[in-house]
Amino acid sequence: MNLIPHPLTGTPFGTALDLCLILAALAWLVSVLTRDYSWVDRLWTLCPPVYCVMVAAALGFGSRRVNLMTLLIVLWAARLTFNAVRKGAFRPGHEDYRWIAVREKLGPVRFQLLNVTFVSFGQMLLIWLFTSPVHQAAQWSGTPLGWLDFTTAGLFLVLFVGEAVADEQMWRFQQDKKRRIAAGKEGAQPFMTSGLFRYCRHPNYFCELGMWWVLYLFAVSASGEWLHWTGLGFILLTALFIPSMRLTESISAAKYPGYRDYQASMPALIPRLRLRDR
Repeated sequence: MNLIPHPLTGTPFGTALDLCLILAALAWLVSVLTRDYSWVDRLWTLCPPVYCVMVAAALGFGSRRVNLMTLLIVLWAARLTFNAVRKGAFRPGHEDYRWIAVREKLGPVRFQLLNVTFVSFGQMLLIWLFTSPVHQAAQWSGTPLGWLDFTTAGLFLVLFVGEAVADEQMWRFQQDKKRRIAAGKEGAQPFMTSGLFRYCRHPNYFCELGMWWVLYLFAVSASGEWLHWTGLGFILLTALFIPSMRLTESISAAKYPGYRDYQASMPALIPRLRLRDR
C-alpha cells in the first residue's frame, strides 16, 4: 500500500503496517460517529492473525516457522474471539466498562484526545508491534526449525490452555452470579477466588502476556539474535496491561469491600504455587 515511507516499505509486514494505520483511522472515525469506543477492542482479536497470514502468504506458505507462528496466533484469535462474542463484545452498543470509567474521569475533551492518540492509533500500532516477531522470522525464513521453536510452541500451547481455563472459570462464575441475583439470592463471594484465581488475581492476564513473551523466541530461533526491535511489542503490551489491571481492580475494590483483602493476600500476576490448598 505504501501509505507513508517507512523502513519496512516493500516487506509483507510493512504492508501490514499500512493496513494497521487504515484500520486505526477507521476505528477512530467510527468511534466518534457512534460514541462507542470499543472498536479497537474488537479489532484486537482479529488483526494479529490477518497480519501473520499476510506474511505467510507472501512467502507462499513456504516457511515452516512462519506457518507455525501463524497457526498458533490463529488459535489464539479463535479462542479470544469466541470469548469476546459470548460476552457480547461484538454486539452493537456494547462498550467495555473501563472506557466508561475513564471517560467519566477525564471529561469529554481530554477523553477525545486520548481516543485519537492512544485508544485508536496507539493500541492499533501496539497490536501490529506485538505481532512483529513474525517479520523477523520471515526475514530469516531459510533457518530450519530447531529445538527452541518446538519448546516455544509447547510453552505457547500451555499458556493458551491456561488462559482458556481461566476464562472459562470466570465465565461460569459470572453466569452463576447472574442467576443468583436474578433469583434474589445473595452469593457468599461476589468476585472470583477459586480455580486458577486462587494462585493469582489475574491468571488470564499472566497467560496472555506469557504467550506474546514466548512468541518472541521464534524470532530469536530464526535469527540467532536475542535483542531485536520486534521485542518491543511484548514489552509495551506488558506496560499496557499493568495500568489496565490497576484500573480494573480499582473498580472492583470500589464495588466489593472484601476485594482489598483479596489484593493483600494474593499476588496480581505471578502465580503463587501452593503445596496444598488451605
